[in-house]
Amino acid sequence: MRRFTTVLTVLLGVFPLTFGAQFLFAGHTAAPSFGIDPWPTGIAAGYFAVKGIRDIVLGLNLLALFALRQRRATGIYLAISAIIPIVDMIIVLTHGGPAATAFGVHGLTAVVMLFDAALLLRERQRAEVLEPVHS
Repeated sequence: MRRFTTVLTVLLGVFPLTFGAQFLFAGHTAAPSFGIDPWPTGIAAGYFAVKGIRDIVLGLNLLALFALRQRRATGIYLAISAIIPIVDMIIVLTHGGPAATAFGVHGLTAVVMLFDAALLLRERQRAEVLEPVHS
């Protein structure tokens, strides 16, 4: 199970890097996958860069914590960061976007993040229970 959790955590760190880069460097081509139409144009299209940087930083923070072997902190970070796709889901739903995208992309992302967070936090608690106490 630890290997599965490791792979899932790394994927959850890498995916935002790829999505973020798409929004940062090719926002208009990545935007339709978010679920809101029409997308901003002109100076308002700067929001693509905002979303891109947000996703990149999310992924880098996750990978940094995990690389430093801070599995419990990574779990806490994932649990808190699941707020992002939950709010993205709500934004898509309240701005006329397709429910399939809201739930299938953003909602599912939040569920996977919370699932991985639970695995990481449970893993740590188990390790603490199994470790002998030294007096």
